[in-house]
Amino acid sequence: MNNSETEHFEENILIVDDHPLTVAVHKAILSDTLNSEIIYHTATTAKQAFYLLTDLAANGKEICLAFFDLNLPPYIEKNIHSGEDLAILTRKLFPQCKIVMISTHTEPLWVNRILKAINPEGFVAKSDIDASLFAEICTKIQSGFFYYSDTVKKSNKVIIQQNINWDEHDTKILQLIAEGVKTAHLTKWIPLSLSTIEKRKFNIKRQLIFESGSDRELIEKAKSMGLL
Repeated sequence: MNNSETEHFEENILIVDDHPLTVAVHKAILSDTLNSEIIYHTATTAKQAFYLLTDLAANGKEICLAFFDLNLPPYIEKNIHSGEDLAILTRKLFPQCKIVMISTHTEPLWVNRILKAINPEGFVAKSDIDASLFAEICTKIQSGFFYYSDTVKKSNKVIIQQNINWDEHDTKILQLIAEGVKTAHLTKWIPLSLSTIEKRKFNIKRQLIFESGSDRELIEKAKSMGLL
């Protein structure tokens, strides 16, 4: 190979969404937008995506770009509950991979948690996206830029304005309580001891309701502040 020739590198892109039609549309847009030769890997469940990721890693492959829908059928056996868990796994297996999260959830706590847990190169609300925007997102991220859609930026601004200083575990505690999960069962979703979770929950209450009130009062306050 002389200096004027370019060495060929295989590029792998992963698209994960529980709607097969959405996967097909995203793949078609990417094929029209990105010029390089690319191998596409797709999944519609967390289980499929888990084995795609682990198999690619085991075979020494790299993923250059990955798209994850937040809501997916879970893979309980491997503690994969959502696209968020898959994105975290991708960060571990493929540190150079650029990650794009796509979500119907745009509540401030959801947005802030994803940003802290994953720091994705792209984060887009489904309500903001269309074919032309998706192509623009792909081009910008491939060029080394970050892209957060308007709804995502507005939601995260709420957290900043409220001056809330939590990490992703604190946010997940509040969200799960809002979904009706008992404190004693939170360790199934959060990799912390029950005593640590209880201390964090007390701190959350101290910040939002300034006293050790009930879980119902905590959730009502969070909703009134626009966090949930």
